[in-house]
Amino acid sequence: MNRLEFASQLARDAGKLAHSAFGQSQASLKGRHDIVTAMDSEVERFIRAAIAARYPDDGIIGEEEGGNGGQRVWIVDPIDGTANYARGIPHYCVSIGYLEGREPTVGVLYDPSHDGLYAAARGEGAWRNGQRLSVSPYDDLAAATVECGWSTRRSTADYMALVSRVLASGCAVRRAGSGALGLADVAAGRVEAYCELHINAWDCAAGILLVREAGGMTNDFFAGDGLNSGNPLIATNAALCVKLAAVIDIPIAS
Repeated sequence: MNRLEFASQLARDAGKLAHSAFGQSQASLKGRHDIVTAMDSEVERFIRAAIAARYPDDGIIGEEEGGNGGQRVWIVDPIDGTANYARGIPHYCVSIGYLEGREPTVGVLYDPSHDGLYAAARGEGAWRNGQRLSVSPYDDLAAATVECGWSTRRSTADYMALVSRVLASGCAVRRAGSGALGLADVAAGRVEAYCELHINAWDCAAGILLVREAGGMTNDFFAGDGLNSGNPLIATNAALCVKLAAVIDIPIAS
């Protein structure tokens, strides 16, 4: 079993564990609009134990328990979209990414509510339940939908300015509460772009690879201290990348 196969099975198992308490797990606030449930920690411990048993020399960084990087490191969000999960809204996932030398190499998301397994390995394409993913071909901003992620790490004024610029460019805007699934939607061609002014690595490590392997483009998210402290993120198709990067004001990798 290679790392992609391992991560795929692990994400499914972790997702089933999470879904066993969907909408029922005890919730509390870590900060303003930052919900955590008892199941977040339980699922992360489950994933960490499986990785440590299979790959004891790899590093692990998780949303709930932190961790350290290294040449080989797993980036884990046990429940991305916790606010949705806690409220019984079926839009959340388990996210497991694997980096070698800061390069996304394996990325897996599992959406338990819809039994959707998104999986990608560098150079091997991106897939959902065995079907190949491809980003949207649209090259017209007036036909594009952009998901604008939000968090308290940037001011409300900054976020409203971002949304205003995107709308003024002609795009439609949405926000669904899961950065990981937002990136999966870009990879699947359901939306043209995802952007966020500051996002953490565990929210997007797997999704970045999904987008790239589905033919899309992202900025260099792991530049600087992106792995540990987060960075801005834009992910879109090649046809729109130059236009949207200018609108959103996040430089994109060429």
